[in-house]
Amino acid sequence: MAMAAGMRRAGEVARRAGVSTDTIRHYERKGLLPRVRRSPNGYREYPEGTEQAVRLIRNALAVGFSLEELSRILAARARGEAPCRTVRALAGEKLRAMEDRLAELQDARDRLQAVLADWDARLLRTPAGQRAGLLEALTGLVEEGAPPPFLSPELRRGKRR
Repeated sequence: MAMAAGMRRAGEVARRAGVSTDTIRHYERKGLLPRVRRSPNGYREYPEGTEQAVRLIRNALAVGFSLEELSRILAARARGEAPCRTVRALAGEKLRAMEDRLAELQDARDRLQAVLADWDARLLRTPAGQRAGLLEALTGLVEEGAPPPFLSPELRRGKRR
C-alpha cells in the first residue's frame, strides 16, 4: 500500500532524527509529537518535519527540560500561544538548581581535600603494615542531627532533585 505524499514511517523518522523508533512512539504517547494517522496496514505515518521536532525535543532534554515540561510547552504552542517567557523562566530555574548543586559539590570537594590531607599526615606517622584509622578519623565530621558533610543522598546516588 502506497504512503501519502510527504509522509514517513516511524523507522525513517527515527533514522533521520538519530533516535530509535521506540523514542518516536514514546514522544507521541507523552504528547510531544502529535498523534498521527495510521496507514491501512497499521503503520504510523508522520508528516515531513517530524524529525526536526524530534531534534528540538532532544536538544531541550539535553539542557535539562523534562518530558512533562516539554509536553506542556509544546501543547501551548499547538494552541497558538507563545510560551517563550515560560521557557525562559524554566531554564532560569534549571540554572539556579545547577548552581546550587555546583556549590554543594565544591563544598564537598573542599571537605574531601581536607580529609585527604589529614589522612596523608596520618599515613606519614603510621608505620608500614599498621592501621592508620582513616575511616575512624571520619567520626568527628558528622555530628548527630547535622546534615551530611559531603554529598546529599541525591548526589551520592546520582539522582536528580
